[in-house]
Amino acid sequence: MGLDIRLNQRLDLQLKLAPQIIQSIELLQLPAMDLLDAIEQELDTNEFLEKTPAERLADEESSDNGADAEVKEGSEDGLKEDELERYEQMDIWDDPSLRRPRSRDEGLLNAKMEAMQNTASSGPSLQDELTAQYLLLDVDERFQQLAEQIIFNISAEGYLAYPLEEILEPVADAFDEADAEYVLGRIQRLEPRGVGARSREECLLLQLTTSDPKYELKKKLIEEFLDDVDKNRLPKVARGLGLSMEDLKELLMELASLTLRPGLAEVEEANHYITPDVIAEWNGNDYDLRLANEYVPELRLNPEYRIALSSKDISKDYREYVKKKVDSARAFIMAVEKRQKTLLDVAKRIIHYQRDFLDFGPHYLHPLKMQQVADDLGVHVSTISRATSEKHIQTHRGIFSLKSFFTGGTRSVHGGMESRESVKHKITEIIDRENKASPLSDDDIVELLQKSHGIQLARRTVTKYRKALGVPSSRQRREY
Repeated sequence: MGLDIRLNQRLDLQLKLAPQIIQSIELLQLPAMDLLDAIEQELDTNEFLEKTPAERLADEESSDNGADAEVKEGSEDGLKEDELERYEQMDIWDDPSLRRPRSRDEGLLNAKMEAMQNTASSGPSLQDELTAQYLLLDVDERFQQLAEQIIFNISAEGYLAYPLEEILEPVADAFDEADAEYVLGRIQRLEPRGVGARSREECLLLQLTTSDPKYELKKKLIEEFLDDVDKNRLPKVARGLGLSMEDLKELLMELASLTLRPGLAEVEEANHYITPDVIAEWNGNDYDLRLANEYVPELRLNPEYRIALSSKDISKDYREYVKKKVDSARAFIMAVEKRQKTLLDVAKRIIHYQRDFLDFGPHYLHPLKMQQVADDLGVHVSTISRATSEKHIQTHRGIFSLKSFFTGGTRSVHGGMESRESVKHKITEIIDRENKASPLSDDDIVELLQKSHGIQLARRTVTKYRKALGVPSSRQRREY
């Protein structure tokens, strides 16, 4: 078979999204703070996009009229009259349906900057604390490089992240394993106690005090019976230690003061602030929903673009550049406004379906699918998914993720539907009321759900919900 080069024509049909639609989709799925970042980035790259100062809102109409006069004056050698008129008719800030109301507090500082300024800076890291302590020890200076190598391979929880042999490899030409064990032993004496351990057993042993009268008993429990304690096999542990059940419980209470994550006790974990996108407020008769618009500045086109487009002194290339930037700014403003409107519409439909949750609490969360909200608004279900992704609503019951209101359900014997979250709350209540000396099995919980609440579930479903709630098995819940 011969090989040759041929030129063929083919008719192909493809579906491609316009750049404006792609931008609108991207902005829709951004949470409040990320949206603010996107706006700031767009403001930095497009000189014809600007924030609308509060003091200029009242003068907007007069300034636009002045710009119109300058445009008409220079239109003879600039854009054609009909082309300029097209740009003027597309002026987005003259469309009252797309303009958001003023912020109630016009003197409000930039919300993101204020939050950053009010957030406590993170303190020294665990590695910094350990290094500072190590430098105070009476240790040969030649071990300092090895000590730093070990310290900076300790995880945030306080454990040695890699085997000592691997940590030693970069400095193996200067130190041997005996040196590494010696330096690690010195580091393990630093605060917090238990840091630098290679296992949870070693972590707990490092926290014991040798002067404790029960030191040997605690050491034996940790070394030989820790797995049995985890599985609540207390009778076996008591026999192995030669203790009564009461003495064993007392010993375990003393060991409860030890930690399996010593590093977190030294370094405070960073606070994660949630910024609500939607706020629901009770007005006495109903819930009013509004967007947290103080985080989103009002945008407008810079009026000077009209002068630039109509001037006779600019080149054709620059005029095309201005057109491109203006179109980009206009599309961005419309995408932001579309994002805000879609988010508010979705939140309103969610509250419509989950009104009982706000009125009476988590037990009354109803089954709800995204497709229901999508059908109500006449949009694709993916739009609902993007609109609720990483978005939160502030209510009198707290701040909740919008996606948490979407949940599947289980049909009761009475014909009604119970949401999964509601069923989980009922399982939690049943377990809280059980006799801890004889805890309920998953089969017992199945029977109680059907008898008390009319909910029919398979045992494996109850087991799945129990594990999702972090509730141990009946054997592990038993109290002796």
